[in-house]
Amino acid sequence: MTASIAIIGAGIAGLSAANALHNADCAVHLFEKSRGSGGRMSSKRSDAGALDLGAQYFTARDRRFVDEVQQWQANGWAAEWSPHLYNHKNGQLTPSPDEQIRWVGQPRMSAITRGLLGDLPVNFSCRITDLIRGEKHWLLQDADESTYGPFSHVIVATPAPQATALLATTPKLASAAAGVKMDPTWAVALAFDTALDTPMQGCFVQGSPLDWLARNRSKPGRDDTPDTWVLHATSAWSKEHIDLPKEAVIEHLHGAFAELIHCTMPAPVFTLAHRWLYARPSSAHEFGALADADLGLYACGDWCLSGRVEGAWLSGQEAARRLIEHLS
Repeated sequence: MTASIAIIGAGIAGLSAANALHNADCAVHLFEKSRGSGGRMSSKRSDAGALDLGAQYFTARDRRFVDEVQQWQANGWAAEWSPHLYNHKNGQLTPSPDEQIRWVGQPRMSAITRGLLGDLPVNFSCRITDLIRGEKHWLLQDADESTYGPFSHVIVATPAPQATALLATTPKLASAAAGVKMDPTWAVALAFDTALDTPMQGCFVQGSPLDWLARNRSKPGRDDTPDTWVLHATSAWSKEHIDLPKEAVIEHLHGAFAELIHCTMPAPVFTLAHRWLYARPSSAHEFGALADADLGLYACGDWCLSGRVEGAWLSGQEAARRLIEHLS
């Protein structure tokens, strides 16, 4: 089977599709606007070590994804994370009874997408802005007006708002993507020279600007010095403060963290804030993937399903399946 397929986006969905197509002897080429793979599964290198600022962990329920995660574990890319979890509600901090299996990349979340990328051809720091349809092929144009192609098929594996513009040549697909609303999340990292005196390693928070917090060193493969914590704001707080300067975001979320931690909190020796404009879809969908097989245009992503890492991977598999089916 020979086909030259462009995949826009090197997050979990794009890499899932790329691997499925590569295994079917299709030639694939990835394009990623960032400097590395991963999307919201990426990790940021910092003076406080590698930080998982996006996805904090993931679960596996679908048998196909369970099998995939077990392979990641066998490859040394992923490991189970069993943190001391707490809930914070009405000012009370209580241990969480939640015992579901959680997975993380090892030694950082980006290990998974780097492993999936392997030796597949990819253009990093390349933001594709236009898809140009020829008589029997596609050309891609980036923000610098460089052109790539020809490609027989294109898979768009970006957040829905970005996918909408790229799918403009197919109004039906563009309309479906445009109907998906995605929520933002402010993420903050705080590092302390002296470890905080708490057994807590993860916490689900209610009634606060915070939605979640995690102790980075509690994850497998991390040996952080100093003691680094990642805080995620709620979607509502993030929307309300979407354009707040990073310094102010750090101050607000640091204050919210100090209010709930129930232990002395020294001044952090390192702080960092990152704004995820498209952190998660506002609601689940059942697209699986979007496809215009006649034009050879497809779209996938967590927004096509559950909004979870599992949903992104399954969506990529579905896009690849439909494309391969059309080629057969």
